[in-house]
Amino acid sequence: MIPGIRIGPLLIPYYGMILMTGVIAAAWLTSRQARRRGLDPDLVWDGLLWVLIGGIVGARLWHILTPPPSMVERGITTWYYLTHPLEAIATWNGGLGIPGAIIGGVFALWLYAQRKKLNFLEWLDMVAPALALGQAIGRWGNFVNQELYGLPTDLPWKIYIAPEHRLPTYKDVAYYHPLFLYESLFNLANMALLLWLGKRYAEHLKPGDLFLIYLVTYPSARFLLEFLRLDSARIGSLNANQTLMLVVLLSAAAIFARRHRADEVQSVEHRPEE
Repeated sequence: MIPGIRIGPLLIPYYGMILMTGVIAAAWLTSRQARRRGLDPDLVWDGLLWVLIGGIVGARLWHILTPPPSMVERGITTWYYLTHPLEAIATWNGGLGIPGAIIGGVFALWLYAQRKKLNFLEWLDMVAPALALGQAIGRWGNFVNQELYGLPTDLPWKIYIAPEHRLPTYKDVAYYHPLFLYESLFNLANMALLLWLGKRYAEHLKPGDLFLIYLVTYPSARFLLEFLRLDSARIGSLNANQTLMLVVLLSAAAIFARRHRADEVQSVEHRPEE
């Protein structure tokens, strides 16, 4: 049974309520960032539906294309979703991938920026800490669904997983790493870091730099947490999420370094001779 609030025949899942709370919190923080930069905060709320739709579509497509092994064993594969369209859109049952949500949301933001003639890179910077906040809140949806837990553990902060939510090979194991909590706490710290960097080094950062930093910090944490995760989605013999995170963080770090290395070279070339 899906945990939620029932109003007559209507069931409102806690999972969806928590995700929407994260979305609203992220939009609020972005609007605050827009106001601080002298921009119209109403643009955030006008574009929220664009980004929300793009994020949901991207998140669901990522899940459909990279189902975890436990679902594949039950016959719920990419082909299954393609031949069962109603199941493919049943996001209220869970099955949303963060990588796809980010890709879809960023693409939707780009479309919105083109339509409104906004500086896309500047808006990416405003969204970066808000995205971390939304993720921190949204991860608690995994808690109510009893998903995204890690390896078995006896640590004091272990989390109990009900038998019906355990993987077949762990049916007799009750306590696990609260992986959702680890990621939630990291995302809160990441939000604080990005806000501080954006304020402390505002004169030194180029448009898009804060988002590049996000693309280094979050993938770094996610890459490490995947070592604790059970039932990771795979493409062949590779952990799909971990591989993508590694590629993204290395690419973002290289782009960031190259952008600022170019400035250093130009500064040296224009420095007056003594």
